[in-house]
Amino acid sequence: MNMNNMFKNLFSPIQAGEELKSRTKEFLAVKTQEYAAGSARRRRHSLYAACACFLLVLIGGHWIYFAPIAEISIDINPSIEMSINRFDQVIFINAFNEDGRKLSNALDLKYMNYSDAIEQILNHGSIAELLNDDEIMTITVIGRNERQSAKILAGVEACTAQKHNTYCYSASPKEAAEAHEKGLSCGKYRAYLELQVLDSSITPETVQGMTMRELMEFIDGLLDEDGNDSPPCDNQVNGHHGHGGGHGASHHR
Repeated sequence: MNMNNMFKNLFSPIQAGEELKSRTKEFLAVKTQEYAAGSARRRRHSLYAACACFLLVLIGGHWIYFAPIAEISIDINPSIEMSINRFDQVIFINAFNEDGRKLSNALDLKYMNYSDAIEQILNHGSIAELLNDDEIMTITVIGRNERQSAKILAGVEACTAQKHNTYCYSASPKEAAEAHEKGLSCGKYRAYLELQVLDSSITPETVQGMTMRELMEFIDGLLDEDGNDSPPCDNQVNGHHGHGGGHGASHHR
């Protein structure tokens, strides 16, 4: 065997090994890229799934938080209505007259616990002055769930325990819807119903611009003219709600 053949035979296995290593590297590179691509796809899918879950939780949480379960209607003149969520927090405020808009703008009530919001209203200078001047305030709790409404009403009564001339009620969503159709808050709507029985010419617009004290005195004046000692429509307005009496007050201080 000559020298050339000897070297050729000697290094052939080595060359074959180099080719094998080269092919192995190519194979591994391809597989590594495929694995990396698959891993990236899996990471993207995981990220999309996480984002979707977060979005669902966010939307669901937003819906739960901003879903009202009750309303608290406050009338003295101002007249406002607060929507309450399942966490007892104020999420919306609706004003039924100009005085109501001024009061809601003067107080930052949104996202407060409803009891804190009522305390702020009662302690606001203009409201405190009206109550001290013997004005009347009515607070109506409108709820879709009787148990929740009773709980909120008890909380409202606790807030007003040391305040005079305050009256607390409960009302059904049906009654509240009828009041809103007339452009009235719940307290004034009840007064309107009583006035309508005594004088059918009374309009919602007439009632809307009056204070609760003026409305009660108006009712008393018409009753005196008719020679009655109590509102003839008391059962119609208050009796089926379980917190009525007199002019619909659950308590009078």
